[in-house]
Amino acid sequence: MPKRRLHDAREVAMSEVVAKIQRVSRASLAYAETLTREWLPQGSRQGSEWVARNVARGDRASGSFGVSLVTGKWNDFADRNAHGGDLVSLYSYLFSCRQVDAAMAIDRRLGLGVFRWGAAPIASLAVDYPPGLSVSDATEAAHRQRLESIAADKALARQEAATRARTVWDAAKPASATHPYLMSRGVPAYGLRQCRRGWLLVPLYAQGELVNVQWILPNGKKRFLKGGQVQGAYSLVGEPVAGGRLFICEGWATGATLYRLTGDPVACAMNAGNLRAVAETMRAALNRSLDLVIAGDDDRQTAGNPGRQAANDAALAVGAMVLYPKWPEGCPDDLTDFNDLYRWHRARLDEASREDQRQAGSAGMTGGDHE
Repeated sequence: MPKRRLHDAREVAMSEVVAKIQRVSRASLAYAETLTREWLPQGSRQGSEWVARNVARGDRASGSFGVSLVTGKWNDFADRNAHGGDLVSLYSYLFSCRQVDAAMAIDRRLGLGVFRWGAAPIASLAVDYPPGLSVSDATEAAHRQRLESIAADKALARQEAATRARTVWDAAKPASATHPYLMSRGVPAYGLRQCRRGWLLVPLYAQGELVNVQWILPNGKKRFLKGGQVQGAYSLVGEPVAGGRLFICEGWATGATLYRLTGDPVACAMNAGNLRAVAETMRAALNRSLDLVIAGDDDRQTAGNPGRQAANDAALAVGAMVLYPKWPEGCPDDLTDFNDLYRWHRARLDEASREDQRQAGSAGMTGGDHE
């Protein structure tokens, strides 16, 4: 076959596969709750959404991971890379497979007949199941086995990341007070360390052990160790005291700001989806004696305001107070957290101070005795 005709044939075949995936995507919406209940069995329906633990990320509690039962769109607020537009992409994400494989699995599960399985019945294409085990039972068993395999892989990745975290933390030196990120945020280092490349290291702890680090580059970009634990982990600024107040917030700079202004210790959860898990850990700490305050972000420009939603959920879960920035008149709309508000106030004070100095200098030049 000439190359041109072969290329055209491949394009046609690919377009047919894409069309079939789209057909499965549309048809699966009628069974959205059934499918999400099977794939995420520890979740629950909340309105028009299925809210569950993100098993692909090893969540301990639900809250940040949701699937629309109307559109099939899904999102994990705790992981900006975890989102999709339909149930096919959700299956692909959860079970680490190609979208075409995900579509074929859903097609077979629902008996849609979008993909042709040949003349043989579907049952003959499956593996030989033990006597007395139905196809649905076998599917459930395979699904459970797949989840267990994912969990084992995640546990191994976490262990490896924790080992690396200890290595890089021990090799790093105390962070410089003049680090560009610290200067831009207007806060001291508060125990952070710095590697030879000039990256800041924010330590993350879980159950008293260092399990991960967040790298902060001089330009402000952030990343965690690959495979390292984030959910349920936290970074402390200051030391909690029995009977004392403890703030719980999202980012480290916000925590450093709260600590600098109040003197009260802060547990930084790193993201909105982790607030509740950290709050539950801190509620159990020091014989449940801590006065917890959730210092939430106010994502005013984001649909649904996920910062406020996550902070409210965490506060309700543990019986804590909740606090948000109070935006003065004239404050820019793109500010979201307490560090943003602090830097805005400081910039205004600095500008007012410079203006006073200019006026004082001008008065000095025009004043005095004249002959």
